[in-house]
Amino acid sequence: MLQLKQIEKVFYQGTPDEKKAIQGLSLTLNEGDFVTVIGSNGAGKSTLLNMVAGVLFPDEGMISIDDKNVTFVPEHKRAKWIGRVFQDPMAGTAPNMSIEENLALALGRTNKRGLRRGVSSNRKKEFQQTLTDLNVGLANRLHTKVGLLSGGERQALSLLMATFTEPRLLLLDEHTAALDPARAEHITNITQDVIRENNLTTLMVTHDMEQALQMGNRLVMMDEGQIIFEANEEEKRQMSVQDLVEKFQQIRGKALADDKTLLHK
Repeated sequence: MLQLKQIEKVFYQGTPDEKKAIQGLSLTLNEGDFVTVIGSNGAGKSTLLNMVAGVLFPDEGMISIDDKNVTFVPEHKRAKWIGRVFQDPMAGTAPNMSIEENLALALGRTNKRGLRRGVSSNRKKEFQQTLTDLNVGLANRLHTKVGLLSGGERQALSLLMATFTEPRLLLLDEHTAALDPARAEHITNITQDVIRENNLTTLMVTHDMEQALQMGNRLVMMDEGQIIFEANEEEKRQMSVQDLVEKFQQIRGKALADDKTLLHK
C-alpha cells in the first residue's frame, strides 16, 4: 500500500552544516498495517513522515502509494490519499471556524466539486452522529469555534478530520505528545478504535516506546536516518521498553541518549 525504496535526504548539502537526514531507507506497509516508528531526536522520523506526506521530496529513491509513483507529487495533491494528525493540537484545524465548518473542509479534500456554501441538514446530522460515536462531548457543539476547544478536544477533532474520508494512509506525528497523560491516553484509545473500525493503514511516529509497543502490528526503530531494527506483532508483544533500549545499545554500540523515549505519557 505504501512503499519507500532506497530513500535518501540530505539537508544543507555541500555546506559545513550538511545533515544526512535519511540514508538508504526502504519500508513497505501492506493494506491494514499499523506501523509505529521510534527513535531519538534527529533520528529522521519527522523527515520520513514529511516525505510520505509530500512536504519534502527525497534526493534519491522512490515513494509509491497504491502502486502509484508519488515521489514528486506535492502535498496538496496527496491529500486525497493521506490523512495526517500533528503533534500540535493547534495544527490541522482552522481555529476561527466552527467544528461544523472544519468538518466540511475535511470532507472537501476529496470532493472534486469543491465546497458548497453552508452545510446541509443531512450533512449536519452526519457530523453530529460521527461526533457522538467519538464520545468526546462535541456532538452538540457544532457551532463552537475550534479555537475555544481544549487541547484534547481539538486533537480528537483533528483525528476525526484526518480519517473522515477514509484515507488510504493515516500519518500520526507524535499526536499525543503535547497532551497531559489522561488526555493522551484518551486520544490513544480513540485512535486505536478509529483505525480498527476503518481498517486504516497507519504510520505513527512517537517518542514513547511504551506507546509504540502497545499500538500497531509492527514496530520500526530509527537512528541517524536509517531503520536499524524491526519487530512484528508477535515480537512486539513479548518485548518491554528495557528490551528496546538494550536492542538499540546492542545494534549501535552506544546508549540511547534521548531519555524522552523512555517516558510513558
